Amino acid sequence: MADFSMFVPNVHFEQIPIKNLVSNQEYQRNISEQHVLNAAAHFDLYQINPVKVSRRNGVNYVFNGQHTVEIVALASGSRDTPVWCMIYDDLNYEHEADIFANQMKFVKPLKPYEVFMANIEAGNQKQLIIRDLVESYSLSIGQVRNYGVVCAVSTLESIYDKFGYHVLDRTLRLCVGTWEGDMNSLSANMLNGIARLVHTFGDALKDENFKEKVGEMSVKLLSRTAKERRPGSMGYAEAMLIAYNRKCKYPLKWTRLYEKNVGNSEGLDIDTDLDEEENEDSFGDNPEE
Repeated sequence: MADFSMFVPNVHFEQIPIKNLVSNQEYQRNISEQHVLNAAAHFDLYQINPVKVSRRNGVNYVFNGQHTVEIVALASGSRDTPVWCMIYDDLNYEHEADIFANQMKFVKPLKPYEVFMANIEAGNQKQLIIRDLVESYSLSIGQVRNYGVVCAVSTLESIYDKFGYHVLDRTLRLCVGTWEGDMNSLSANMLNGIARLVHTFGDALKDENFKEKVGEMSVKLLSRTAKERRPGSMGYAEAMLIAYNRKCKYPLKWTRLYEKNVGNSEGLDIDTDLDEEENEDSFGDNPEE
């Protein structure tokens, strides 16, 4: 019979009260209080992974999962709460540090599209609403850039979260009505730039004027103009506003664009839909922090 022991960790599982776990090793990173607070506020029992513990001289040293421990302690309100631990009895300090340092080396992170589609399969409302809205404009959500395909999944979610359903709806309507699904018009910065204008000017931004005046510029020229002005989606918003205001009797005020977008830049400035497919395979799932 074949011996597969070299491929199976020599561990056992125990429930250990949090108060009996130690996470003060020098190789450990500092606890992120904000991460702990946020995760505890959205506590989900099914997202809790076993904590990896090295038992040396009768002491339970956590070498993967210190944030999990703190999240459970905060959510439960007690350090008497037990957590499932995967216990190694044969590690020394240096081996623990080496495992900690290299734990992410062969882990392939989930891409935004993969997370989005998993949420669709789970029946989560936000992603279903966004998908249905995108498809209502004869567009689709995908991973490969093509005519009528939106790859900027994180951007769709970001606009929805920051500005709401109606801003995302109008953003897509203006984009499709102006450039008819041109793949370059569906980039993150283009969508974010339009969303900034919609959020800033509301009904003062006339759809027909936008389609006519901004649509006179090719996406290529618009992108070049945007990059000459400033990085990120604000550059695209400025480029579109220049085109919109050209020969306009009642131009939209530039100052409003900057006033309205103060505090709304996070997540709106990086074109995130052009990430290349990674070729390396994963040897495991994301380890819990």
